[in-house]
Amino acid sequence: MKSCGISLATAAAAFGDEEKKMAAGKESGESKEGSSSLTAEEREALGGLDSRLFGFVRLHEDGARTKTLLGKAVRCYESLILKAEGKVESDFFCQLGHFNLLLEDYPKALSAYQRYYSLQTDYWKNAAFLYGLGLVYFYYNAFHWAIKAFQEVLYVDPSFCRAKEIHLRLGLMFKVNTDYESSLKHFQLALIDCNPCTLSSVEIQFHIAHLYETQRKYHSAKEAYEQLLQTENLPAQVKAIVLQQLGWMHHNVDLLGDKATKESYAIQYLQRSLEADPNSGQSWYFLGRCYSSIGKVQDAFISYRQSIDKSEASADTWCSIGVLYQQQNQPMDALQAYICAVQLDHGHAAAWMDLGTLYESCNQPQDAIKCYLNATRSKSCNNSSTLAGRIKFLQAQLCNLPQGSLQNKTKLLPSIEEAWSLPIPAELTSRQGAMNTAQQAYKAHHSNTEPVLGLSQIPLSQQSLPVHMITSSQVDGPSSPAKKKRTSSPTKNSSENWNRTVPLIPGQQQVHSWYLTPQKLQHLEQLRANRDNLNAAQKLILEQLESQFVLMQQQNILTLPHNCTNLTSSTEEPWRKQLSNSTQGLHKGQSSHLAGPNDEQPPLSAGPAQYLQAASTAIQKQTGLQTLPSNSVTQGAALNHLSSHIPTSGGQQGITFTKEGKPSGNRSLVPETSRHVGDKPNGSASLKGLSNHVQQLMAEPVCSPNHGDSTSPNVQISDNPQVSALLVGKPSDSGGSGACDKVNNFHPTICTKTNNSVASSPSSIISTATPSPKSTEQTATHSVPSLNSPHSRLHTLNGEGPENSPSSIKTDLPIISQKSRSHIIPSMSVSIYSSSSEVLKACRNLGKNGLSNSHILLEKCPPPRPPTSPYPPLPKDKLNPPTPSIYLENKRDAFFPPLHQFCTNPKNPVTVIRGLAGALKLDLGLFSTKTLVEANNEHTVEVRTQLLQPADENWDPTGTKKIWRCESNRSHTTIAKYAQYQASSFQESLREENEKRTQHKEYSDTESVSSDSSGRRRKGPFKTIKFGTNIDLSDDKKWKLQLHELTKLPAFVRVVSAGNLLSHLGHTVLGMNTVQLYMKVPGSRTPGHQENNNFCSVNINIGPGDCEWFVVPEDYWGVLNDFCEKNNLNFLMSSWWPNLEDLYEANVPVYRFIQRPGDLVWINAGTVHWVQAVGWCNNIAWNVGPLTACQYKLAVERYEWNKLQSVKSVVPMVHLSWNMARNIKVSDPRLFEMIKYCLLKILKQCQTLREALITAGKEIIWHGRTNDEPAHYCSICEVEVFDLLFVTNESNSQKTYIVHCQDCARKTSGTLDNFVVLEQYKMEDLIQVYDQFTLVSEFNMLLHCHHPLDIMP
Repeated sequence: MKSCGISLATAAAAFGDEEKKMAAGKESGESKEGSSSLTAEEREALGGLDSRLFGFVRLHEDGARTKTLLGKAVRCYESLILKAEGKVESDFFCQLGHFNLLLEDYPKALSAYQRYYSLQTDYWKNAAFLYGLGLVYFYYNAFHWAIKAFQEVLYVDPSFCRAKEIHLRLGLMFKVNTDYESSLKHFQLALIDCNPCTLSSVEIQFHIAHLYETQRKYHSAKEAYEQLLQTENLPAQVKAIVLQQLGWMHHNVDLLGDKATKESYAIQYLQRSLEADPNSGQSWYFLGRCYSSIGKVQDAFISYRQSIDKSEASADTWCSIGVLYQQQNQPMDALQAYICAVQLDHGHAAAWMDLGTLYESCNQPQDAIKCYLNATRSKSCNNSSTLAGRIKFLQAQLCNLPQGSLQNKTKLLPSIEEAWSLPIPAELTSRQGAMNTAQQAYKAHHSNTEPVLGLSQIPLSQQSLPVHMITSSQVDGPSSPAKKKRTSSPTKNSSENWNRTVPLIPGQQQVHSWYLTPQKLQHLEQLRANRDNLNAAQKLILEQLESQFVLMQQQNILTLPHNCTNLTSSTEEPWRKQLSNSTQGLHKGQSSHLAGPNDEQPPLSAGPAQYLQAASTAIQKQTGLQTLPSNSVTQGAALNHLSSHIPTSGGQQGITFTKEGKPSGNRSLVPETSRHVGDKPNGSASLKGLSNHVQQLMAEPVCSPNHGDSTSPNVQISDNPQVSALLVGKPSDSGGSGACDKVNNFHPTICTKTNNSVASSPSSIISTATPSPKSTEQTATHSVPSLNSPHSRLHTLNGEGPENSPSSIKTDLPIISQKSRSHIIPSMSVSIYSSSSEVLKACRNLGKNGLSNSHILLEKCPPPRPPTSPYPPLPKDKLNPPTPSIYLENKRDAFFPPLHQFCTNPKNPVTVIRGLAGALKLDLGLFSTKTLVEANNEHTVEVRTQLLQPADENWDPTGTKKIWRCESNRSHTTIAKYAQYQASSFQESLREENEKRTQHKEYSDTESVSSDSSGRRRKGPFKTIKFGTNIDLSDDKKWKLQLHELTKLPAFVRVVSAGNLLSHLGHTVLGMNTVQLYMKVPGSRTPGHQENNNFCSVNINIGPGDCEWFVVPEDYWGVLNDFCEKNNLNFLMSSWWPNLEDLYEANVPVYRFIQRPGDLVWINAGTVHWVQAVGWCNNIAWNVGPLTACQYKLAVERYEWNKLQSVKSVVPMVHLSWNMARNIKVSDPRLFEMIKYCLLKILKQCQTLREALITAGKEIIWHGRTNDEPAHYCSICEVEVFDLLFVTNESNSQKTYIVHCQDCARKTSGTLDNFVVLEQYKMEDLIQVYDQFTLVSEFNMLLHCHHPLDIMP
């Protein structure tokens, strides 16, 4: 890159020249601490400081000298930037970002990094920059962008020295985002790495065990926890949290034994946990739940009291206390406990339901209805339909009551409005107040320190978001109800005097004279009910109580949550303070009432308590996930472009709310991921501070109107306002028409560069081909300018109206111009026509430190990125295009060459070949269920259990909202058993149809049973169905007749053909170059996906029923990937079913058609598709790789994208490319160049790695290859390993050959002492293949063969 101004070398000289001026302190904005010049020694010391040292440089203890040096360097750099008017080299800003990051000044670090990004076109080559940027994003909980930054680091430099730290943080973020498989993989990658990182090995092992538990793999979790307990010198906090998890699992999981045994073990584990950590309020709470379940009420109350004393009181605790009181027939005490719960968490569905049940039992149906309605409004409510029925029943009861009967009836309990006015117990408010005071004091003394992995959060009382502005998604945390079975007549026992033994409600502080105890309130109600029959003394008492009650109401004015639009400050603080401390530990509140109102067992265990704070105190100053520092910016305020980068995948727990939507307080090692797995995570709810206050980090000084009641101070990037202006980019005289006069007070709008070839948004740091994700739920405009060049223009985006709540505060994420989509196979910087000797010569001395970097290209390739949506967008009337269809009448039509050309034309994403079976006289009966059972009835079938839904819709299991996540659980059976199910399903449907015909008029012939059933059940409850999938038909001995029948097909769609790239792999890849069978009942779904490595696919419907297909062209897969991210789904690995309304709004065309028996569907390379069975049918399918440049290009791009996403590529493209070079003559210049470039890349890599190993003294042992030997993948990271295999000594001696890539091998053993290197190809052989692979003219091709597709390999 050309220098855009002063270079670092020039800067160094400038520092010396200006020494006297700086020392005199005459420079504008100069620090008063003394000279800001840098000596030669200081410059040399600074040369070794960058983001890679973050967390490993102590600045608060013995590193004071380093801290002073960094501060001095920052002042010098800012001074030079000011003097040069911002015209300095881009690396200058990168270094400034590193220094600020090491000083933990995250706003300045982000600003400098973004300035570097805007100036440096090949920023992606700088792994230290990407790592630093990822750390800043991680600190601000912008997980979506932190993940992308970290993934790019590992892609451009797999041997990066902080790879372990990256894997750890990726594991944590994926865990928060509920992508548990990805999380587990990264934790395991971190665990095998012997390099240092933030957490210890036992802490990482705990995360892995907890992931098993979160995924309901309870036996694996139990085994992992118990194995962890056997570790020598296990830290007390880790031991306590492991025992806590084991205890809670035994309490909740039925698989771990009978109830008596489970509860006994649970109590033992929790008691041992409390021995290790007596201050764990979470363990005390769990212990109380266990005691309550076995009827030990006294012990349960004591445990709950201990939980409150340990500063762990939460809505869950109070709800459980209310349950105990209710069981002990103490309704007034139960009422007050429940009120405490719902005041602490307005969306606590469990407490509202319990409160409703309490009112019902006291014959107060009107209040019960109000409580049930509040429960149904909570997002954590998972039985809305049951509650709706109950509400209707009570309303019907009220309608049938005589008028005035309720008014004349004595109320046992105060009404909900009156009960709401009761103050939160003084004991609780004082506890929460003390906690917040302590936290504020801690912040004041430790403003720059961070708990381990950021499990700390600024108390809500310090944030700028008023309580009445908190959206329902933020309040309604999915706390799982912890309740016991209700009995019609609550039992009484010796705990009736509990109030005297453990006074939970009355506080121990001074009580105001107007305060009414529960007993007085009950007395007041009784007196009111009998007002006409009172004597004089009783009337006097009534007057006194009513006057006290009025005073108490005046002190505690608060409306019900569902009517709450303006909470008063008197009740705001306790609630906010409670929220700020509601998740104190690894998993605080995660247990949250995990049992339902009818003793439903929790899906997951609750999480560890204060584990992170004490697990590794040395880490507390190293990592972050905090909100913005209160001493530098407004709380919740911003990250320059974070409002356009808010991760839509949820899980933001500092400036934004937790994934489940509940604000969390101090967080610890286990993010809140396991409260209610089934609940839809809160998409991108963010605090008002984040979305509105972005002043101090603006990339361009721009103006826009204020938003709402946003009031932000004039915060600056730098201490010097002039430096601030330069950091954000000084407006040019000819450039920005949108520049503001004031640098330090600009408001959110979006700035983009006029040159579309250069990314204009920091989002492009991560994905230069994808616009910043735009929230689907938006209520206001909160766009943010990015760090761009001085030449800018303004774009104002209008916000959308609220979707669920009038007080919703969400972020409008703007679409920004992007850098052009990078190509995986770039234009050649090194000629592909070079001879092998020239290639090998170019590889000399490329190794470093004895081993080479895995990217040994003379120029690295940029990380792959999804495509942007094609521009201009299609008009709405073009979004339902007709499906390309070919009708065959005879065999000649099937073998007509233009048919092949039509199908493989990239302009046709899908082709339906109608009547193929009839034209070719295929015997489809060979694939019928009857024939399959007769042939191999015990053959294995993978079964997917799904919900029967309409083909064009996908609802959550409760039927309340449309979602993208597609429920599909895996199991296995046999062909015979599935055939029986298939037949019984058909018979059952016939019976239902006959019953309907007898009751109603006859249905038309066109109305199918399945569609009618789906229509009736469109909003649940949904019927469960089973889909038989991935049935392997590769064995030519078992399925000889079936496979032979498929040889009748045209060559281009055959399973095996010379023109099929997959036929040149040399080994079997099940389901790709072999046939797979699918056995379906109506509603069976194949979720949305692209084929493995973007290969084409062939699918034939055997019948007798139809299938409905939905198809999206390859150009739009980036849009669907964005939708998956917004819906917290992994595009490559998750099961998802697109919402057609979303696609329509995004201008995505969808082909939709019916596949009838005998029809062949050709899915072209990269096409996205999803399928649902309309009737009972079987299908067969396999993949095909046409010998085209488009197919090869898309396959390689997906191979690289999989590598970036840490997903295994089923097709080993390196291995395939070399086999293609051996076996195929290529006449297409584009295809030839791509294959040759791939060979060039791999040849360089093999030679460079070989020389580096020899230089390091590592012996390479010849191993060779056997016939049909599959390609090899790393057993750790699952990347393809070609030629040189790293195998452990033990594995080699046992002949098991567990393969590692060189990066994973070095992480396990830095010097490779524990590994042997096996060679599979002689370098001479590879050189010969490379040199002999040349472009062949089409004329020569015709001379050698009549038709390339007729040749069999």
